[in-house]
Amino acid sequence: MARPRSTRALLALALAAAAAALLLATPPAAHAFYLPGSYPHKYSPGEPLSVKVNSLTSIDTEIPYSYYSLPFCAPPEGVKDSAENLGELLMGDRIESSPYRFRMHANESDVLLCRSPPLDPKTFALLKRRIDEMYQVNLILDNLPAIRYTRKDDYFLRWTGYPVGIRVGVDYYVFNHLQFTVLVHRYEDPNVARVMGAAGDASDGAIPAATAGRDASASSGWMVVGFEVVPCSIKHNPEDAKAVKMYGRFPSKIKCDPTTVSMSIKENEPIVYTYEVSFVESDIKWPSRWDAYLKMEGAKVHWFSILNSLMVIAFLAGIVFVILLRTVRRDLTRYEELDSEAQAQMNEELSGWKLVVSDVFRAPSNPMLLCMMVGDGVQILGMAVVTILFAALGFMSPASRGTLITGMLFFYLVLGILAGYASVRVWKTIRCGDHSGWVGVSWRTACFFPGIAFLILTTLNFLLWGSQSTGAIPFSLFVVLILLWFCISVPLTLVGGFLGAKAPHIEYPVRTNQIPREIPAQKYPSWLLVLGAGTLPFGTLFIELFFIMSSIWMGRVYYVFGFLFIVMLLLVIVCAEVSLVLTYMHLCVEDWKWWWKSFFSSGSVAIYIFLYSINYLVFDLKSLSGPVSATLYLGYSLFMVIAIMLATGTVGFISSFCFVHYLFSSVKAD
Repeated sequence: MARPRSTRALLALALAAAAAALLLATPPAAHAFYLPGSYPHKYSPGEPLSVKVNSLTSIDTEIPYSYYSLPFCAPPEGVKDSAENLGELLMGDRIESSPYRFRMHANESDVLLCRSPPLDPKTFALLKRRIDEMYQVNLILDNLPAIRYTRKDDYFLRWTGYPVGIRVGVDYYVFNHLQFTVLVHRYEDPNVARVMGAAGDASDGAIPAATAGRDASASSGWMVVGFEVVPCSIKHNPEDAKAVKMYGRFPSKIKCDPTTVSMSIKENEPIVYTYEVSFVESDIKWPSRWDAYLKMEGAKVHWFSILNSLMVIAFLAGIVFVILLRTVRRDLTRYEELDSEAQAQMNEELSGWKLVVSDVFRAPSNPMLLCMMVGDGVQILGMAVVTILFAALGFMSPASRGTLITGMLFFYLVLGILAGYASVRVWKTIRCGDHSGWVGVSWRTACFFPGIAFLILTTLNFLLWGSQSTGAIPFSLFVVLILLWFCISVPLTLVGGFLGAKAPHIEYPVRTNQIPREIPAQKYPSWLLVLGAGTLPFGTLFIELFFIMSSIWMGRVYYVFGFLFIVMLLLVIVCAEVSLVLTYMHLCVEDWKWWWKSFFSSGSVAIYIFLYSINYLVFDLKSLSGPVSATLYLGYSLFMVIAIMLATGTVGFISSFCFVHYLFSSVKAD
């Protein structure tokens, strides 16, 4: 039988995915494309700078709370919310105005902020609990988070924010004095500088000095390139603060010593808050000001992860090479050289995959569920590829808070058209060209994964609502997300399904018998081999997974998207190879039920990722306290592994389908 052109569409889809993955493999030489996320803001000397506060966070509970839920000072004009995007709201960020006021290049010391009311029993207990739970205060100046350095042995550790307080024995101490250091860099317009230089070299002095000076002052200024904080606990006399207004000079000299604490909190006693600020000129330029936050550590470990993955790929590629070029090609060559009578005689003596030629394309059980999962897997994989590509180019840098989550949501909604197309195309292929029921397939595809996500996130949101956390999604945002789902994602999925129904189906190269062939008894259960296959994709991923988990749960910034590109490419290749090898092994033992096994042989990597998540909870997040925090962690982990299972399972299914189609399209059968 001549090879039909039926595999071209699916092969084109696979090649397009591979091409996108190759684009992702661009090494992290993305410094040339780094977009800091906001435009430089020039400040004149004496111009006011606004400090903002974000939610209180803790790696102990993973539950964010509002800054003003504790007895901190409030701005005299009242607390004002900053405009937040969708991603910031989903991440639990609540950025608000703060009482701290700076003026560019104006050093200030011994500034009184406020004297809090006496701590009532409820507030006193809440403050002690937040100190026990290791909550951090997060301040922002000119879009830069406050950074804190602590010395350990011979090197410095970097932290964003500072702790609310500290417990020493049975006493609780609060950090009530902050020592700010603002790093600034002089900005001069290079065009003006060239004009002034040319004017200085000119013999006729055409540009007056006064005019040049005015132009220089108008085009120059100061940019904020660093924001550091040192918290101190200092015992202030509350009586001294009564006669001083807000932002006035505190009567006694304040000396900040971060190595000692003295401001212990007591019930029915107030807390006096003070601060000081100094401006320091720095050689750091605007595009490099985020380097302190994004400094990559453990580069050798990342490269080791990639090398480990390459070894796994080489091993699997060798197996695939043997299967395709030695076993399969040899068998097919021998089979093609025989005449019809010899082939008929040989068919009686055949064994292995050649015996299931009339059953290999028999429709799987629950075909609609398989189509839904493949469609959602294509959508999730496409979203991941496009999002990481944009992040690597700098369009979703941490400087633009929430853009990563917003971008993921946007790309997921738009790629609903791809999910509908893929699911209906597979459905039409399974039904040998009959596209009836494509609307139901498209509708179920649009609701399957989002429905699971909605169920998990709603359950977790009730826990956050009960804890009065800023991480809880507001009801209005819930309505917005549902509208986005039903007004954008669902219609686009139906459009994709319509296109899939109109597209030609993939023709099978062989005919299927009406009576299914009996599958011989196996030595070992096939599901055991399928579950074990997930260890190989997990082996390419687990090192990078540690850095990603640390970024999510330990408050560390993850920005090595170049490494992530390469790891994603290697993961796709390993999943395709694993599924292909296992499908061939099943066919060799006359097991023609390969559809679901090809999906779960690579999708089973999600099981090992979930087990790793539990291991990370037990051994790396040992301080995670309370059943609510553990439930949140496990809920988000479950949501993550379901998405990974759908994406990796889809890769395995497509690769196995292409392999089986290629294998049996070369067989001459009646």
